[in-house]
Amino acid sequence: MQDIFFEEEKMATLTQRKRSEVPVEETWDLTAIYADDKAWEEAFKEVSGQEETVLSYRGRLAESADTLYSALMMMEDLGCELGKLASYAMHASDADTADQDALGRKAKLMQVFASLQGAMAYFEPEAAKLSEETVSQFMEEKAELKDFRHYFAEMWRVKKHQLSEKEEVLLAKASQIFNDPNQTFDVLSDTDMTFPEIKDEKGRTVEMSHARFGTYMESRDRRVRRDAFSSMYDSYGQFRNTCAQTLAGQIRVNTYIKDVRGFASGREAALFENNIPESVYDSLLEAVNARLPLLHRYVSLRKKIMGLDEIHSYDLYAPLVKDIDLKFSFEEAQEIILKALQPLGPEYLAVLKRAFSERWVDYADNAGKRSGAYSGGAYKTRPYILMSWQGTMDNVFTLAHELGHSLHSWFTRESQPYQYGDYCIFLAEIASTTNENLLTEYLLKTAADDKMKAAVINHYLDGFKGTVFRQTQFAEFEYMIHQADENGIPLTASYLTENYGALNRHYYGADLTFDEAIALEWARIPHFYYNYYVFQYATGFSAATAFAEMIREEGQPAVERYLNFLKAGSSDWPIEVLQTAGVDMTKPDPILKALDTFEAYLEEFERVML
Repeated sequence: MQDIFFEEEKMATLTQRKRSEVPVEETWDLTAIYADDKAWEEAFKEVSGQEETVLSYRGRLAESADTLYSALMMMEDLGCELGKLASYAMHASDADTADQDALGRKAKLMQVFASLQGAMAYFEPEAAKLSEETVSQFMEEKAELKDFRHYFAEMWRVKKHQLSEKEEVLLAKASQIFNDPNQTFDVLSDTDMTFPEIKDEKGRTVEMSHARFGTYMESRDRRVRRDAFSSMYDSYGQFRNTCAQTLAGQIRVNTYIKDVRGFASGREAALFENNIPESVYDSLLEAVNARLPLLHRYVSLRKKIMGLDEIHSYDLYAPLVKDIDLKFSFEEAQEIILKALQPLGPEYLAVLKRAFSERWVDYADNAGKRSGAYSGGAYKTRPYILMSWQGTMDNVFTLAHELGHSLHSWFTRESQPYQYGDYCIFLAEIASTTNENLLTEYLLKTAADDKMKAAVINHYLDGFKGTVFRQTQFAEFEYMIHQADENGIPLTASYLTENYGALNRHYYGADLTFDEAIALEWARIPHFYYNYYVFQYATGFSAATAFAEMIREEGQPAVERYLNFLKAGSSDWPIEVLQTAGVDMTKPDPILKALDTFEAYLEEFERVML
């Protein structure tokens, strides 16, 4: 594996590389969007000032079938170009958040985007006023409009929560302001905040970062884990009031929007967007809370295997299998993933190979890089992946996870017209986690011995803990703080810390020794700014478990249904898309079956390890 750090001569301190020092093969190929920054600037000029073109259709959508179709195509062309501009600007900035030129492009684009959103604000309210009779007549007159049947059905569904044209314009123009709390948190967390150095397992002084935090939390050296934990949370503790202010600001935005749009709660407003019944959220919380003894049992098992008198939060991610040190190069990870995903068939594998050969993935670890991992891109771009490679098994699973997102995006964009060329958040985590499930099964089948098998099960259990139990904990906290804000309770740092700490105790049980610092975890979770995003990790994991089981048991028929799911995009409401593919998330069955799978793996792990 290529060393991801460089060591300065005659120094023991390992520092992160600058972006300019990263080999090109470790980076994504943004030239597939624009050849260079100059080409981006030229495209930006073309889009700037398009408000007049957008407004030229105002008040004319009912004029004729041709006028309506022309307006829809204008919106599509503009949306595609904005998507390309945004992908290039955002990805370049995320690769190096200290790059001032990239930050400048992103800021310029946000201003233009807000202005264009304001100009576009009339479109959906005016289109929603078209009667079903008029639209049906237009579809008969112009066959191309039939591709918009579900698009109009969705417009009519949300019509009752739309405001007047003037009010919609005001909201659209305020979009950049509404995003300020999130943007401020991102800059604070990813750029301005620094973390105390620690000593690694070899006694070398290392700079702490978000990417390295996960690696050190998996260290076999307890001192390293404890020091990394302290470095991270001491830093966030210094900014707890600032983080509380930014998070409270974001929640207030959500509460304001639900009020002006006439929803009973922020949760109803957030789930309404994708037509998800609130009962799905409640079922998740109820099912997971009912099975929390499984998580308590896992914590107790971890404590016993590690031989600890006390188990702390910084002990929850360390590998439990001794005398095995799994490290993977990026190239080795590619080979493993290609083999693990063979059950998905040749059509899927062909696109997967393109992801590697066309450099969809930016896996370099460099200073200033945005923390975490994601799959991005737009309708007319490649579905790019950002991550920071550390060579761990977790990295292999992260790569498989993000490739699931990217191939979902690729199949959707290739199969659906622009208006259906994306998928909602509720579906987003299913394809990614299906990949993880298939990777787990492959690694267990090919494990050389019980020790390797135990390491894979260890990873699965930790992944389930993080994706189902932990994300449900986050979902419960998110619901709690939204309710608090809606009831006039100030979201101060002390309120957030006290309630998060109590919830953490509830989820992990009496065997986990409570660390005061873990009560600050709320301060470093970017997903709390995403407005009821996190619960979908848990529901997505459950649906993915169902898909993986069907693919394993049924073979090709299940693969065909799964590929059709990947290709469906937003051509139907998400609950219906899943039901067509054979998974019904309106019932608790997928969640309970996923918890059963966790219990089965837990029992196998107990057998192997004790």
